[in-house]
Amino acid sequence: MASEFELIARYLTPAASGARAGVPLGVGDDCALLAPQPGRHLAVSVDTSVADVHFPADAPAEAIGHRALAVSLSDLAAMGAEPRWCLMALALGDDDETWLANFAHGFHSLCQASGTALVGGDVTRGELAIGVTVMGEVIPGEALTRSGARDGDVLAVTGCLGGGAGGLALWQRGERDLDHPLLERYLKPQPRLAAGLALRNLAHAAIDISDGLLADLEHLLEASGVGARLEPEALPLAEGLVEALGEEAAYRAALCGGDDYELLVSLPGERLDEACRRLAEQGLTLTPIGTVSAEPGVRGVDIGGAHGWQHFHGGES
Repeated sequence: MASEFELIARYLTPAASGARAGVPLGVGDDCALLAPQPGRHLAVSVDTSVADVHFPADAPAEAIGHRALAVSLSDLAAMGAEPRWCLMALALGDDDETWLANFAHGFHSLCQASGTALVGGDVTRGELAIGVTVMGEVIPGEALTRSGARDGDVLAVTGCLGGGAGGLALWQRGERDLDHPLLERYLKPQPRLAAGLALRNLAHAAIDISDGLLADLEHLLEASGVGARLEPEALPLAEGLVEALGEEAAYRAALCGGDDYELLVSLPGERLDEACRRLAEQGLTLTPIGTVSAEPGVRGVDIGGAHGWQHFHGGES
């Protein structure tokens, strides 16, 4: 197998023609040198993706590369931050350079599409795992956070729900048609970066839906010191979800299933039309699914105590 430095040079070093402004020194030295825009706050987040925990080890390498970056970029989207740079730490278990080339293609393609420059990282031998740190910029005072939801706000979600859980269920049943809309949503989620930017100065609070709607809603409510009432019949279900899982399981996937990477936002009712208009200009939808209340807790749903994905409790809890 080639050395780690050869692999980095061959597969994980962006072409010079794709380099973005703000990178005085990129891949190849002990550190990258970055130049944030004056007067901007730096938003930073990290996610680790582990084979057969966060994605199937036998999934297409290109999808694994895309997914590893997408789940981190989703955190920037939830903050209303503009992506700028990323770092990647990659552990590989074998010397399959064809796999690595396809993985890198998926990763670099999303870098290019999102305006994110890969500026450094590490490659080592081990069980397949990918750690991605993303960095973005946001104008001071305009960052979306979890802590701003207010009594009377509308709760709304971008896109549709349950697709990640539905895609995983199909994969576990042996479905391998990567054009299936549920598999595509699970294996190649699209971080809602444009939505996060459009919702700045409109939403009071936001969070990305990674562990399931209910689990992430509870994080937002706890940070804001409020409660909520949901309207389950209003949930926008992913295409093909009911057909794949049945109606009851589809709604459970929408409420508790992870890996949707949509945005959940809290905003004043009088701003809802403007928010919908802005997202429509980006080809996205925003669907009201409930309201924020002063009384703690979540009302309007009964899912038997399940909430969403938790790594150290054996899955859903």
